Amino acid sequence: MSIEFKIVAECGGARAGIIKTCHGDVETPAFMPVGTLGSVKAMSPEELKEIGYEMILGNAYHLYLRPGADLIKQIGGLHRFIHWDRAILTDSGGFQVYSLAVLRKLCDDGVEFQSHIDGSRHYFSPEKVIEIQECIGADLIMPLDDCPALPAERKRLEESVKRTLSWALRSKEKKTREDQALFGIVQGGIDFELRRQCLMELKEIGFWGYALGGLAVGEERDVRNDIVSFMSELMPEDKPRYLMGVGPVEECLEYVRKGIDLFDCVLATRNARNGQLFTSKGKMAIKNAQYARDESALDPECDCYVCRNYTRAYLRHLYVCGEILGIRLNTWHNLYYYRTLFKRMRDAIIAGEFEEFYREHRNKFEAWEDQ
Repeated sequence: MSIEFKIVAECGGARAGIIKTCHGDVETPAFMPVGTLGSVKAMSPEELKEIGYEMILGNAYHLYLRPGADLIKQIGGLHRFIHWDRAILTDSGGFQVYSLAVLRKLCDDGVEFQSHIDGSRHYFSPEKVIEIQECIGADLIMPLDDCPALPAERKRLEESVKRTLSWALRSKEKKTREDQALFGIVQGGIDFELRRQCLMELKEIGFWGYALGGLAVGEERDVRNDIVSFMSELMPEDKPRYLMGVGPVEECLEYVRKGIDLFDCVLATRNARNGQLFTSKGKMAIKNAQYARDESALDPECDCYVCRNYTRAYLRHLYVCGEILGIRLNTWHNLYYYRTLFKRMRDAIIAGEFEEFYREHRNKFEAWEDQ
């Protein structure tokens, strides 16, 4: 079965769509919880499904190192290995090439790197990354790309675009599985012309979808907004659009309005572990002493499992004591908040009311920035 994408409604620039995979449909716009090592931290697959998630993200680099792509294939693929029967997207490891710069050597053929786990040496070529992802068996897969840290000189950005395009072509030529869909990744830093050039050449090669990479790696938010606005006007209208690694709620709202379909970010789960929770009234630091005797629900306007059953006082107690249950409940709530936000955005698009929804929530989220 080949993977399909269909737009079912539009409202201004915002789109509602459906991605059809062998492991079920994914309604867009969609937020993907990050399960780098095959696990969304603190959550079971059953809990993620209860919240309503239809796709999660894994990372080919990390899964290659532990437990190994061959082992995952032997057990029956990543879906069976992690007991998740819905869609999975795997990132290639391009971001790790960026984030682990001191442990790698980059060249036009690929990247040699030293494991951050045990110091062993490994080599990734674009072809090998596709082989790994075909072993793993994710539904949506990403090619190896060159993601430079920002700010960067134009020469470095030109090098990144050239290398990313070469690797994208080699990745497409290597891919064999029809039940997997391959994205092209647009690089170019904050250089508008290089971004445009990269996208145009990726379109010439032809990919199932197009992703904006190399953002949220050092640039200012206003600059990122300008880049996404510029690129969303150029990206193919009939293909899914994926903004990699960007997840603040106010930015998700803004970029859905510009036609972005897919998002992923560790912010929802990481902030939960650090005691920051998203509510209808703003961000809440549950560790604060003001909640020590607060018998009210975390968010009275939320109907998630946590808000229906636990008080702020108890959640604060768990956090202050370092109890694992506190991390789990905080994560549950934050992921429910994101899932609900994206579902409401989709519903508003289908109803033709997204602009009203956008104006209402933009004002609310702007007030959050001071919290």
